[in-house]
Amino acid sequence: MAFVQFSQVSLAFGDRDILKNVTINLQSGSKFALTGANGAGKSTFIKVLAGLTKPDSGNRAVQKDCRIAYLPQSGLTHAGCTLREEADKAFAFGYELQRQIDDIGDQLAKGEGNTDALVMRQSELIQKLEDSEWHRREAAAESVLLGLGFTRSDFDRNTQEFSGGWQMRIALAKALMQNPDILLLDEPTNYLDIEARGWLETFLQNFRGGFLLVSHDRYFLDVTVNEVYELFNGDLKRYTGNFSHYEKVREVELKTLIAEYEQQQQEINKLEDFITRFGYKATKAAQAQEYQKRLDKMVRIEIPESLKKIHFSFPPAPHSGRLVLRLNNICKSYDGSHNVLNKLELTLENGDRLVVAGRNGAGKSTLLRIIADQDKNFTGEIIPGAGVQIGYFSQDNAETIKGKETILEYLEGRAPLELIPKLRDMLGAFLFRGDDVYKSLDVLSGGEKSRIALLQLLLSPVNLLILDEPTNHLDMHSKDVLLEALKDFGGTVVFVSHDRGFIEQLATRVLELKPGVFKAFPGDYAYYMDQIAKEEESHQSSVVSHQKVVEEISSVNSEPDGKLSWEEQKKRDAEKRKAEKEVEKLEKEIEELESKKAELEAKMGNPEVYSNGEKAKAVQSEIDSVCAQIDQATAGWEAASEKLMEF
Repeated sequence: MAFVQFSQVSLAFGDRDILKNVTINLQSGSKFALTGANGAGKSTFIKVLAGLTKPDSGNRAVQKDCRIAYLPQSGLTHAGCTLREEADKAFAFGYELQRQIDDIGDQLAKGEGNTDALVMRQSELIQKLEDSEWHRREAAAESVLLGLGFTRSDFDRNTQEFSGGWQMRIALAKALMQNPDILLLDEPTNYLDIEARGWLETFLQNFRGGFLLVSHDRYFLDVTVNEVYELFNGDLKRYTGNFSHYEKVREVELKTLIAEYEQQQQEINKLEDFITRFGYKATKAAQAQEYQKRLDKMVRIEIPESLKKIHFSFPPAPHSGRLVLRLNNICKSYDGSHNVLNKLELTLENGDRLVVAGRNGAGKSTLLRIIADQDKNFTGEIIPGAGVQIGYFSQDNAETIKGKETILEYLEGRAPLELIPKLRDMLGAFLFRGDDVYKSLDVLSGGEKSRIALLQLLLSPVNLLILDEPTNHLDMHSKDVLLEALKDFGGTVVFVSHDRGFIEQLATRVLELKPGVFKAFPGDYAYYMDQIAKEEESHQSSVVSHQKVVEEISSVNSEPDGKLSWEEQKKRDAEKRKAEKEVEKLEKEIEELESKKAELEAKMGNPEVYSNGEKAKAVQSEIDSVCAQIDQATAGWEAASEKLMEF
């Protein structure tokens, strides 16, 4: 069985221990997650496991011929060939095996070397090549690329044409195509939409090798792993079960430690407050110095960031009416011929948490920009409710954050007075800890600026939040803090996210976008997924049923029966044509009725309808009537089909 393992491995950077006598065994069938606070050393751990970074001490062992594929968080680019050609590089291992097999074949043909040994070695290589599925590489490449969101038209594009996020998708695709014994994935979902994440979940569930991954997506971890390893202060501890189970066990395990931590924090705050207030008063100076000595000698208790209970609330949302926003007949086109948004209708009510769902390119971000009044180049009408004040967040907000101010100064100048004392905790929740808050805005990365932009928005007194991918650049703990704040928010939220767990916890309504098409779902995300599954099942059932009838009809011998007279045959042919027309007519009628039913169901999903008892009753009556007509037409179609099969 293929494996890579650590035995008593240690690694330090300066006086900081990253790994302390760590032991782990990753083998075929292992499904591991690696967790820990930002800065705990997770990426370094994976690099050591991959053999890219050498430990200070201990042993790293890898089984002979074990193939390892490693994906870093970012930084990989590709150029100089097409996507198809780049994907083929993932199969270099197979090409090398084939070369060795051919070389042995040449030696055998020339009568060189030990024949038995060469034949045995060639047989081993052939078996290894077959096990790697190299001969099915084209199908494997197509499956992986399509699963990760590429289209067939992308296959012949030059790789340098793809953006940074798509460059990392190429790298992920190549890692998966290698069909390695061991997969090491550092934040593989960072650049994936929800559909591609779903595909990757299925891939990993069926993966026969072993994998270890780092991710801040709780749902993704829950459905892919069965063991969690926590890296904390250089120590590695193992927990069986998925990520949610790990969190429950770990919280119970650390209950006493958390209580001690909170008690110590209270003591620290009291000592620091006394020193700050009285340190320069002569009558209190000696006592302040004594308190400072106590602080300096105190052994600080540390707990994982994910277990620190940080909570903040938005400023009170300004009052607005029940109707927050109405969109009428919204159309948006970028090329003048194809509408990304087509005749979109939407009504937002106070308190809604609406998630906009759909594949990349469906118009999600476009719609959010229109609602936020950032894009005015569209047709249709937007009617805001009384007192609506909008706050908008997108990754572009980061571009406006610049200057010599420190992070703390920048936010103190923009926060309501009552929130200023809480800024340090809030910054900590958004991954700015310790001296990070004194960084100048000009030295921040794009991700850091994005987090500042999000926090700045959350400090603003608004009642309609428009959030485009707010969880990007946040770790799991930060997402939890944001999620709880949004749940408690007194206004309305419209958001786009690729984090399924975040969506499931927050959304109360779903708007699904497809190019030029929209559909509203009045329930939460679980309701939406259930409806999508039912529609897909119904569609597949309809296709299978129709195909079965076609095959049965085709199987009937349509050749004239030699025993029939000419008159009888003529009459039979006429009856057959009549039956065919009846089947065709009823199929068209059923299709029209199904379309009418779908329109009525969409109408029922409109808040103006389902919140009005009389309107809802009238629409439901229409739906019931159409359903009865569908049943009647279906019965007629079945009878006509059976009659047609007699010919």
